[in-house]
Amino acid sequence: MDRLSGKIALVTGGTSGIGLATAKLFAEEGAFVFISGRRPAELETAVAAIGPGAKGIRGDIANPEDLDRLFDEIERTKGRLDVLFANAGLGEFAPLGSITEDHFDKTFGVNVRGTLFTVQKALPLMGEGASIVLNASIAAIKGIPAFSVYAASKAAIRSFARGWSVDLRDRKIRVNVVSPGTVPTPAYDKFGMTDDQMAEFLKGHSDVAPVGRVGRPIEIAEAVLFLASDNSSFVNGAELFVDGGAAQV
Repeated sequence: MDRLSGKIALVTGGTSGIGLATAKLFAEEGAFVFISGRRPAELETAVAAIGPGAKGIRGDIANPEDLDRLFDEIERTKGRLDVLFANAGLGEFAPLGSITEDHFDKTFGVNVRGTLFTVQKALPLMGEGASIVLNASIAAIKGIPAFSVYAASKAAIRSFARGWSVDLRDRKIRVNVVSPGTVPTPAYDKFGMTDDQMAEFLKGHSDVAPVGRVGRPIEIAEAVLFLASDNSSFVNGAELFVDGGAAQV
């Protein structure tokens, strides 16, 4: 259990769901893990769940000042960053015809702008051999009703990885993407569905996936660990679908 032994890692949006599962796994594999999140109480609870090899830093990736404070603290505390999992993001349903400017700005402000500047501001702390993993979604290549803005934001994330893997070639920093399928997390509570609607939604996605079920956060975390570790040293600019086959059939 030492695939990240001695590494310094950051997981944005690390207080619940995929982010928290990944932060826990990173710590179990020997990394010291910073996590960021917007809500202090959830941040404190998450750090306690991860253990002594973790530190929480409050902040919103859509806020440049919060990002500056995040990386200043990492530099002051550890002096470098070896692994970045740019996980923080959001999604809300809005069908074409009902999409507002606020909905678009909020989604792209966090998922695209926030991810871009998270990575850019992390670079001064990252050295040769560092690994960046971006969290996208199968929504980027699937037609999901009322989810077009979210899907477009995740398509941008996929495009970032292609461009950044070339930009960072001389620095030998790898950039890859994990694209989860349907993985119920606390973020799903914000979709605005009733319990019956959520049950129907999850059943529909279970029926589509060849494995016949939805995913679990730890299953995404294992894929992120692979991309973050030296086990994937010859993987760069790639997209790893972790979706039970839903986007493959």
